[in-house]
Amino acid sequence: MKRMMWHLAGALAGTLLLAATGCSKTGTAAPDGGGAGAVASPEGAALAYEHDLDIRLDAGQIGPRVKQIADACQSARFGDCAVLQVGQQGGEYPTGSIRVRIAPKGVEPIIGLAGQGAEVSSRNTHAEDLAQQVADTALTKARLEKEHARLLAYQDSKTITTADLLVVSQRLAEIEAGVEQANKDAAQQRRRIDTQLVTMQFHTPSGQRSRSEIGEALRESGAILTSSVAFVIRAMAALLPVAVVLWVFGWIGVKLWRRRQRRLQAKH
Repeated sequence: MKRMMWHLAGALAGTLLLAATGCSKTGTAAPDGGGAGAVASPEGAALAYEHDLDIRLDAGQIGPRVKQIADACQSARFGDCAVLQVGQQGGEYPTGSIRVRIAPKGVEPIIGLAGQGAEVSSRNTHAEDLAQQVADTALTKARLEKEHARLLAYQDSKTITTADLLVVSQRLAEIEAGVEQANKDAAQQRRRIDTQLVTMQFHTPSGQRSRSEIGEALRESGAILTSSVAFVIRAMAALLPVAVVLWVFGWIGVKLWRRRQRRLQAKH
């Protein structure tokens, strides 16, 4: 009896443990579109991430989808975002493209928006390590600022000559321009690290392309038939004089041959 009670208690404890585990997993699940798969530069690293996607979408939806992504980016729907390029091409094989720079948490949501009702045929994510560029920019800025401070002290010296003052002033202007450029480079590098570049290319599915090719072939068949008939007519027109001349020579030859045959028969 006691052994049965222990078995029941153990089963009940296991059931409660599974239930608690299930509730815990449900409570920590990431919400839809929350960017659970987003990749960000690790703390202390200087990685600039870029994402390239090829998406298959019906021809009539490419234009509206590109505009939808652009509107979502410009309204900061998924966080800080800037549209860098938008392109669209019509014709038999319509295409569209959009390139955005967005905060890491918005990468997956905006990709999810692009892929709604579509097929993401390829996706490539890569990162460029900017650590060396960041270090070089910081070193250049520090060196220029140190030289700038030294020249300012020398400029205030009472023993400086007029000629030296002109040289120092010119060098100070060059250093200030260099520091400004270093600040711009550092800001651009920081922007590339803190945000990510996402390029989305839209194409029609292969089935639609095949139908378009068949339709194009049917439309071109009339032109091909017309060209073939025209070629035959031109060939006949070019060969007609030659055929007439050959027929005349053949007719004369037959007449001469028959006349010769009659003479031979008359002699015998």
